[in-house]
Amino acid sequence: ILLVHRQETMSLLGFPIFRYIDIHDSEEVLRAIHMTDPEVPIDLILHTPGGLVLAALQIARAVKKHPGKVTVFVPHYAMSGGTLIALAADEIVMSEHAVLGPVDPQLGQYPAASLVKVVKQKPISEVDDQTLIMADVAEKAIAQVRESVKELLEGKYPAEKVEELARLLSEGTWTHDYPITFDAARKLGLRVSSEIPQEVYQLMSLYPQPVRRQPTVEYLPVPRHRGDGEGR
Repeated sequence: ILLVHRQETMSLLGFPIFRYIDIHDSEEVLRAIHMTDPEVPIDLILHTPGGLVLAALQIARAVKKHPGKVTVFVPHYAMSGGTLIALAADEIVMSEHAVLGPVDPQLGQYPAASLVKVVKQKPISEVDDQTLIMADVAEKAIAQVRESVKELLEGKYPAEKVEELARLLSEGTWTHDYPITFDAARKLGLRVSSEIPQEVYQLMSLYPQPVRRQPTVEYLPVPRHRGDGEGR
């Protein structure tokens, strides 16, 4: 199973389109897992910046519950929700230069951990109602993700290590885009291997980053009539 997200550009004016884990992805991956006999091993290649927590957790829980061995391969990166999925696997195999990432929840443009922190540091009389509401939601989101990480790691590590990893990864220890390298993952105590098959890289080459062809002529494709724009 491949879960690959590339940044694409529209053909007009080159606006970027960011791809991420969404409900459609979870539907497709779950369908692929359900179509696989329980004892058949699954190899899952991840190349993603993350995405919706709901969708990522649906995939992660299906991965954890699959009776056969599930191996996640990370040739380049699997951040945020991608890391959630990787944590559910029986084995994580990543390139020595690949990265995972923290799974701390984000509320819009703000890290949940930062919203909780700012409310604790300022007198409540100086905090507006919207921020207080967001901080309340943020605290719940952190607790939910922390418990989800513990659920995914349960049975793979000792209880104390599960608690430690869940706290470090979900509570805003680092910025959300902090790269957890292969060496850093090992120092955290994650069981990762660097023995990634060459075939994985060859497979990734079939999904190149789309390159926008620079046209020699550009114009807005709308009719123009005599008198348009006169006097401006």
